[in-house]
Amino acid sequence: MADAATLERGAGPLPAEGEKRRQILEGARRVFMASGFDGASMGEIARAAGVSKGTLYVYFDSKEALFEALTVEEKAGLAENLFRLDEADPDVRAVLTRLGASYLAMMARPEHVSIIRMVIGACEKFPRFGQAFYEAGPACGVERLKAYLDAQVVAGRLRPADTELAAKHFLQLCQAGMLTRLLFNAGASPSEDEIRHRVTEAVRVFYAGYGPAA
Repeated sequence: MADAATLERGAGPLPAEGEKRRQILEGARRVFMASGFDGASMGEIARAAGVSKGTLYVYFDSKEALFEALTVEEKAGLAENLFRLDEADPDVRAVLTRLGASYLAMMARPEHVSIIRMVIGACEKFPRFGQAFYEAGPACGVERLKAYLDAQVVAGRLRPADTELAAKHFLQLCQAGMLTRLLFNAGASPSEDEIRHRVTEAVRVFYAGYGPAA
């Protein structure tokens, strides 16, 4: 019977091995959230995950590799779930309103804010953390929104523009200082009313700049 290391190097892990990896990542999440990157140790992570250190090192050969995998999966999962946009949907305002509300709700989650803080704190020493986090999350989200906006320009529902920049504009209009406030712990998470107001104004301003010509 093949051991875990053999499975990891072979044609692909069995379902149970995928579950073990998820178990390790969940344990790592708890330890990193409690201790930060510098304060966490592989021994603590192994205990939190309920695995031996030997098993932990089969899946991740260093704390850095484990941290990078955890943060990239977190951001990639958000991008995949949030930016499922139907390019054939003609109601651009409704699409942007739904996206904006979901985007702000996710960005304001305390655990998400904590992960962003950890990545910022670690990426000066390990620049690839920041690069990987950015590519898996913000860059991926912008790319998906750009594809939707491109389709709307072709359909005549938006005016021709730099749609990559337009996608960034919309997301920044939605959060407009909210994330900075949360990162510095300078205020409470937004209420549903605040999110609704922010998104309504973001869509209004976006259309003023990118709406179809009269």
